[in-house]
Amino acid sequence: MRGTISLLMLMFLCSVTACAQDMNANHNHGAAASSDNMVSQEWARQRVEKSPRHREWVKVKNGTREVNSFVVYPENKNKATAVIVIHEIFGMSDWVQSLTDQLAEAGYVAIAPDLLSGMGPNGGGTSSLSGNAVGQAIGALPPDQITADLNAVADYISKVPASNGKVVVTGYCWGGGQSFRYATNNPNVKAAFVFYGPAPAGADGSPDKAALAKIKAPVYGFYAGNDARINATLPKTTEAMTELKKTYEPVTYEGAGHGFMRAGEAPDANEANKKARDEAWARWKKILAGI
Repeated sequence: MRGTISLLMLMFLCSVTACAQDMNANHNHGAAASSDNMVSQEWARQRVEKSPRHREWVKVKNGTREVNSFVVYPENKNKATAVIVIHEIFGMSDWVQSLTDQLAEAGYVAIAPDLLSGMGPNGGGTSSLSGNAVGQAIGALPPDQITADLNAVADYISKVPASNGKVVVTGYCWGGGQSFRYATNNPNVKAAFVFYGPAPAGADGSPDKAALAKIKAPVYGFYAGNDARINATLPKTTEAMTELKKTYEPVTYEGAGHGFMRAGEAPDANEANKKARDEAWARWKKILAGI
């Protein structure tokens, strides 16, 4: 039993490392991207600061933990579906906050929890860490703590006055895998939107069918054409979800690189990433509108 747990933890850490390597390899300048410059993006920060929408930081209680979370509200007269945004391996970045604001602009209550809350120096979160420390801290997060944090966030955001009670989840890179995993742990989420993240896997690396069998919501995948590591998992994931009679709709955006939702709106974005991002947004918003 101890050997199995150790192997699972090793796979989790390898996934974190590989995700960072994929992100760096697809950085537009071809140079390795540090955690510092991936957390801080001036163009994303400026977009948030110019937003007319109400935004706030809230501390969501999970037992003795407080999960620092960024919330943005839509300018709607009707109650709206809530979207939980799970950040990349780079933690609570300016881009994650910008994306959260863009979801509110599209008409949804959006919340992005900093899952590194309390895990940094002096009880800090992402902003208290620098360099590779962010990725290392994410790699050390206990899976059960991640689930409990997300459950607390889902409960909180489903009850705010602007919410209609429906909650969906989305995630990117490391967060993409976590959004898939969260769908196996919370039967109440209405949909999971997985951006270039893998499905839960067993000790041998194959899809964890016992976990996938627990999924109640449809899972929508968004993948990059130039992302061999993640794409290699898709056939078996599709096979397992079909066998289990679960709704799984993966779409691959050819020519795009891992992380295209962020890279596709950066000032130096290439055309393939821009195109993938635009098409993914259009598909995403169409699905969200039907929930």
